[in-house]
Amino acid sequence: MTPENTNKESLMAAIRARHSVRRYDARPVEPEKAEALRAAIESANSAAGLHIQLVLDEPKAFSSKLVTYGQFTGVRNYLVMAGPKGRRVEENVGYYGERLVLLAQTLGLNSCWVGLTYRKIPGAFTLAEGEVVHCVIALGYGLTPGVQHPLRPAGGYYECDGEPPQWFLDGMEAAMLAPTAVNQQKFRFILHPGGEVEAKPLFSMIGYTHVDLGIVKCHFEIGAGKVGFLWK
Repeated sequence: MTPENTNKESLMAAIRARHSVRRYDARPVEPEKAEALRAAIESANSAAGLHIQLVLDEPKAFSSKLVTYGQFTGVRNYLVMAGPKGRRVEENVGYYGERLVLLAQTLGLNSCWVGLTYRKIPGAFTLAEGEVVHCVIALGYGLTPGVQHPLRPAGGYYECDGEPPQWFLDGMEAAMLAPTAVNQQKFRFILHPGGEVEAKPLFSMIGYTHVDLGIVKCHFEIGAGKVGFLWK
């Protein structure tokens, strides 16, 4: 088995095992796991021009009793997904954020993408001029492993002339397992001649569709094996 196949198998295992978790216990993130996350964060920030930051042992962001949606409890660690404004940046937030989520899963940590139900705590992170917080990702040891969101048939989420190749179907399988805002799955994949793949967001009243698109593209690449296609 090649290293590429081994990596794909481990990432697909993380994709299948990872579910949104909103209730955490008090165990701290071990230093070696924090360092692994920081190294991956540094690489992501360098590659995409983002300002992702890991915040540890900070309980205030999710402590508001006024926030009831999602019912987060025990969150003390999170990723701040910060960077400039713009739709391309939002897509990068989703793509590189999901890479970090899957890394966390392989490290034995649970996670949850969070768009609104948190507070920005002064001093917990920094922003450069022109930067915003697009969302955060809760991290830690969940009280439960979470549950799989309802899966829909992949056929309604792609367009293709004729029978699609297996690598494309594998990519779609992974994409359908991707977390999206309130499980809205507002995306569509189009397989063009020559193996080019186009992924585009659809309209949503909720928003976050470009972040979601980055997440599902991350999953698609892993499932397809990033072999035999180019992004259009």
